[in-house]
Parts: sequence; structure tokens; C-alpha cells
Amino acid sequence: MFRCSYVLTAAAKSHGCAVQKNCELQLVKRLATSPPANRPPCDNSKSNMGDKFRLPGRFGTGEKSVWVEYIQLALEYKPKVNLGQGFPDYQPPHHVAKALTNIASDGVNWSAHQYTRGFGHPRLVQALSKVYSPRIGREIDPMNEILVTSGAYEALYSAILGHTEIGDEVIVVEPFFDCYDFMIKCAGGIPRFIALQPKTDGATSEDWDLDWDELASMFNKKTKIIILNTPHNPIGKVFSKEDLEKIANLCKKFNVLCLSDEVYEWIVYPPKQHIRIATLPDMWQRTITVGSAGKTFSVTGWKIGWAYGPAELIRNLQVVHQNCVYTCCTPIQEALAQAFEIELTRQDTPDSIFTVTSRELQPKRDFLVKALRENGFNPTVPEGGYFVVADWTKLKNKIDLSTEADKYADYKFTKKFAKETGVLTIPPTAFYSQEHKSLGENYARFCFIKKDENLALAAKLISEWNSKKQ
Repeated sequence: MFRCSYVLTAAAKSHGCAVQKNCELQLVKRLATSPPANRPPCDNSKSNMGDKFRLPGRFGTGEKSVWVEYIQLALEYKPKVNLGQGFPDYQPPHHVAKALTNIASDGVNWSAHQYTRGFGHPRLVQALSKVYSPRIGREIDPMNEILVTSGAYEALYSAILGHTEIGDEVIVVEPFFDCYDFMIKCAGGIPRFIALQPKTDGATSEDWDLDWDELASMFNKKTKIIILNTPHNPIGKVFSKEDLEKIANLCKKFNVLCLSDEVYEWIVYPPKQHIRIATLPDMWQRTITVGSAGKTFSVTGWKIGWAYGPAELIRNLQVVHQNCVYTCCTPIQEALAQAFEIELTRQDTPDSIFTVTSRELQPKRDFLVKALRENGFNPTVPEGGYFVVADWTKLKNKIDLSTEADKYADYKFTKKFAKETGVLTIPPTAFYSQEHKSLGENYARFCFIKKDENLALAAKLISEWNSKKQ
């Protein structure tokens, strides 16, 4: 548990009331002076500097993320197919890569290699305004209502740090991108979790839903933010207009900010359509929307994202950004601006990146779902994004997990499965809070934004493994 969350709870209980100013002051003081809870003792044989230079308690105990652990697993066991991490194993669109090549080789435009405007390269924010203004139904001011960030990751960081006071409550829908929890606690906030759960057997991501009465009961005067992720990672749920209206009504009733993580906005499979919650009545003024170049153009290594919303909300993000990242990579922003300009000229054609990615990914999704079903998994068919979560419990009798030391069954399964099949996947409990991890233990997450031949190889390896286990 993070120390800030522990102290805040203790302070609230000791006063027998909601968190108040004196509790906040006590929290700040104790954060600065108390050793972190559940921290291993300092080894003074290696240093005479004692506790003074421990990792600050707001960062927990420095636990490795699932990505660090599973990258190491891949290095050790060298799986033949990596369906774990969410990135393509093929080239991005030609015009996107070509734009960067042209910038790098241009001997005249020296400014493309130097610092640019801190809150976003002018050409890029102008292009983003042209992309989103008609989709939001209002003219977005490129200089004051858009912030370019070091990936969507930093957009989330700047939004959470920029809008969370000590003791603020932030509602998080589970499973969630694992950084949400960490960022909230670093800001001194209190995450409150509610899980999507399948209503039947979870055949499609539409079957996964919230308990709307439970969600309504979580809103109160301390609620500052709700984090919405649609299309959802890893379930693939595309929230309907009715879903979004329920969330919007609660936000308006309790004066709550909606942080809408929409990085998979262009990857939605018919007949579903992505609806931006900022377009609903009276929601623009209380919504920050996050997007990603990595997901839009399949260039995750370029690490450029953005946030857009009303200037008075974006201002808080700008303050965090200017004192952390300050500015992002100029040539990559210039290349993305050029790529978006090309897309704007063909956005109503079949070649538009705004529609072509989902069209290309749908047969990959269907191929993987079929292969998993044929080999004992029960996959949830995603409505959006490029992940499949699949229940593996029918395979329990075919795999000996006793040799794996992990606490959670999905970690044991995905590690043993990678060692036996050569196919790497991700354990979903990494995307749940401590109290709800049991909800993810029966699943593994598969990524299908991969070459067809690699998906075919994965299917072959899984089938061969399954046949041997008969």
C-alpha cells in the first residue's frame, strides 16, 4: 500500500469525519517525515547514509511493473511469438515514416531539430484542432485547448497531478491501465475502484458492464475525477451513448471532472461507433480527453500523445508539463503534423487512417478468437482496441502451475504457458486493485496487432501444445 493512502485513511478515522484541512496538513507532514509502511529495512552495511535516501513513500516500495517483469521473462525464455505487449510488429503507414525521413534529411529546415513550443508544436496542434473540432462540434483553440505530451502516459500524468488535491477521490473503472492507480496515489488522491464484470459468459465486450447503482453510490462531495477508458483496454468495451449519459449525469450532479482516455478511438469494429463523452450536453467544460499518436499511426515508440479540453482545465496540465517534460521531440511532432494533414485530405475515403486500422485489424481479431476457442479458451470478442481477454480455466487440468511461485493464478498460467508454448501473454490482475485481483485471475490478455504469419504461428503453437495435453 502507498504510504500517502495509509496516512490519509488513518487521519480521517482519527477525526471521525471527512478529510479536512488539518488532516491534509497532518498528511503532508507525515509524508515528509515518516518511513514508508511495509518497507524492507535499510542495509546500513552498504551505506552510512541511513534512511534519509530511501525511495520517497509516495512511490510505494518501488515494485516492478508487469511490463518490466514480462520483458525480462521474454529475454529469459525467448518466446517465439510475443502477444503480450500492445505494439505492432510491422511497419507504420508509409507516409508517416516518410515524413520523419524527409525531416531528418532536410538540410534547410534547421528549426525542426531544435526546441519547439513547449505546449505543442504549432503545426501539430493546428492539425489536431482540425481533426477534433468537427468531431466535438465546436472550434477547439489549438494554442490553449490542446497540450502535446510525451505519450498519452504523460497526458494522464499531467491531468491527474494537475487536478488532484490531497484527499480527493478518483473513481477508476477496472480493469484499468496500471499507471492510473500509481499516479493518483502519488498526487495524494484516493482511488476508488469499480469493476466491469461479464453479465453472462462474457462472449463479447458488450456483455461486460458496470453495476450502475454501485457507481452512483461512489460519487460524493470528495469525488474529484472519474477516469473513463473507451474503447477499453483490455476488455475492448466501447461504451454506448446510454452508458456515457449515465456517467455524464453523475459528473454534472456532483461537479466531477471526467478524464477520458480515448487512445483507441480509431479502432472500433462495426456496428459499434466511438462516442466522445465531451460531445454530450454540458460535458465539454468538465472533460479532458486523451489521445495517442502511437495508437493512431502504429508508432508507439514515437511517444507523442495529447490532451484536449477547455482552456481552464488544460491550464493545470500545462503547469505540470512545463515543470516536468517542458517540450516534446520537435521532428516527431513535425512528422505527425504532416501525417495528420495528409489524413485530413482523405478522411472520407477508404484509405483514411481513421477507418483503415479497424478494417485491417478485424480479421486478425476474428482469427485469434477462433484459434483460442478451438483450443479450450473462452475469449471475449472485443468491440474495440486490439486485445482479447480469454478465460483459460478449462485448461486447468492440462497445465501444472505448482512450479510457479507467483501469488495470482493468471501470473502462474501466463508464465508457464509462455515456457511451454512459446507464446507470451499478459496477466490481467496487473490491471486490478488489490481488493479485486481475483476478478482477473481466470484470464490472459492476448494482443492481435501482429503480422498474420505471427498470429498463425501462435495458433499453431497453441494447437500443438493443446494436442499434446489430451
